[in-house]
Amino acid sequence: MVLYTSPFPNSFLSVLHSFSWGLIFPCYWLADRLVGSFVPTTYEKRQRADDPCYFHALCIIITTPIYLALLVASLPFALIGFLLWSPLQSARRPYIYSRLKDKTRADGAALLTEWKAAGSGKSFCFGSANVCLLPDSLARFNNVFNTQARAKEIGRRIRNGASRPQIKIYIDSPTNTSISAASFSSLVSPQAGDNRAVNAGIKRTTSMEYKGDNCGSNNGEESREDKGGSGEPHEAEENTCIVRINGEENGHMSDAETDTVNGQARAGGPAEPSLEGDAEISKTPNHKQKEGDSGSLDSCSASRESLVKVRVGDGTVDQGTVNNKLLYKASIMKKTSVRKKKHTDETFDHEISAFFPANLDFLCLQEVFDKRAAEKLKEQLHHYFEYIVYDVGVYSCHGCCSFKFVNSGLLFASRYPVMDAAYHCYPNGRGMDSLASKGALFLKVQVGSTPQDQRIVGYISCTHLQAIAGDTTVRCEQLDMLQDWLSEFRKSTSSSSTANPEELVAFDVLCGDLNFDNCSSDDKLEQQHSLFTHYKDPCRAGPGEDKPWAIGTLLDPEGLYDEEVCTPDNLQKALESEEGRKGYLVYPTSKNHSSSQKGRKASLKGNGRRIDYMLYTEEGLYLEWKVEVEEFSFITQLAGLTDHLPVAMRLMVSTGEDDP
Repeated sequence: MVLYTSPFPNSFLSVLHSFSWGLIFPCYWLADRLVGSFVPTTYEKRQRADDPCYFHALCIIITTPIYLALLVASLPFALIGFLLWSPLQSARRPYIYSRLKDKTRADGAALLTEWKAAGSGKSFCFGSANVCLLPDSLARFNNVFNTQARAKEIGRRIRNGASRPQIKIYIDSPTNTSISAASFSSLVSPQAGDNRAVNAGIKRTTSMEYKGDNCGSNNGEESREDKGGSGEPHEAEENTCIVRINGEENGHMSDAETDTVNGQARAGGPAEPSLEGDAEISKTPNHKQKEGDSGSLDSCSASRESLVKVRVGDGTVDQGTVNNKLLYKASIMKKTSVRKKKHTDETFDHEISAFFPANLDFLCLQEVFDKRAAEKLKEQLHHYFEYIVYDVGVYSCHGCCSFKFVNSGLLFASRYPVMDAAYHCYPNGRGMDSLASKGALFLKVQVGSTPQDQRIVGYISCTHLQAIAGDTTVRCEQLDMLQDWLSEFRKSTSSSSTANPEELVAFDVLCGDLNFDNCSSDDKLEQQHSLFTHYKDPCRAGPGEDKPWAIGTLLDPEGLYDEEVCTPDNLQKALESEEGRKGYLVYPTSKNHSSSQKGRKASLKGNGRRIDYMLYTEEGLYLEWKVEVEEFSFITQLAGLTDHLPVAMRLMVSTGEDDP
């Protein structure tokens, strides 16, 4: 299948489309500004509360007639542009595929050589987020604003979180079985000669801060040269500081241990960091650097949530593995505060993290509706992801029953090469949702090859369902179509036969904003849909019941700019407590409770409305391989930038072979 690198099949249509949009844009921009000036966010209301001169009201009185006059003047040009733009959409392609042109930063081909389906397997990390990048006037109804600046900042935070150096401290204690809330990463499989036995009781992290000269980019040139010159595949272990401590019975560290860690962590020598974009100041309020804001772009500090991939052995740690270009500063309390892992029967780690996962492989985003914002977001993500599919969807009446003013809002980014892509639009959208070409994006990626030159591939699907409350039947119909389209895509892109497989399927993941939760009494039909018999939800105990550690992903818009939750660290701390969750998450609807969010402190079902899903299946995969969830994370790094919590999942694909 040919991937579309431009929206139109020839340059003439592209130029004509640009001309028509140029006629429409002034009218669109003026209308957006005019409506937006009458929809203030809670942040703006607080800023204006102390204004004794009513300066903002005066500005509205002056600017409104100007906007209206210019809007009326631009309408004839917009009408001409629309008459040109609308028929052109029948020739428009359903997505744009973008590949990083800078070959010095491209590493997708190199990643394919890392896994030859030998040894104990390989893990892959998936992320999903609803980023609410609507036109500014519409975004304000969700209490967020300045869409263009938010798009740039969201991209920066994601790629900085995914490409940050990783730091982890293990504390061995014979009685402690707790693990701190950590940023997403998993343990690297021990290599040949490593001790396979891992002390069962004793994984715990402590607070650490790092600074590095490479914290703002995906990979430094020197690290890439090291990879290329070694001749052997590397796991992502560069920029790693590993410290192992034998803890006391109560899990606290002695003074001697604290001094030892501080000394070891500083062994790398001084290095002053320079983060790309430090000089640029964002206009949105939550982008301001605040004390303890480890998620800010101007901060290279990792709070206690920061983890790394490590090899765990019984011997002492070789400090030569610490990259001498990084300065690690360990700030370790004698009495370390951690979150206990209460649900010991769970087979994988789960947490609330202030960072996107380190070494994030695949990213699915929803509500990237604004085209200019999509371009800014793409530019930032290309600092980390080599392959991006964006501007997904259809416009006008092409391909769907009703007129579509905006695209699907779906965006996909990958470190691995994309082999095939397909998009389908849901034809049954209602209300405001019918104006967007909401649908599903299906992708096939190559993640490795076998020694016999068989391709190892994976399938990823991203979707966004009907949002209007009460449209249960619409969502169920969309889930039915989603399953059919998934099956069709697998069949149409498969080049294998049972007798002679040319490809081995390693994983099949489905993620997105499904706009229903697993606890609301109004969502029972969706909760019992057959999709959940084919795909597994790591957070789900059964229909109508989530696992105790799972939390909601829909934030209460009214509280987005509260001091308690306006930074990644603060939001993480708030969501770790029941009181914080009740204050800042939207809860499942129930017939026994009022729909009002404020003042609702009674015992409620679940830990908030979890409408953003990350699902996987074991059906249709290579029979000799096994797929397991290694870690699941709710992420707070986009605090103040969107009204959803991103989610991430790491899958381990086990080949069943012994280590070489």
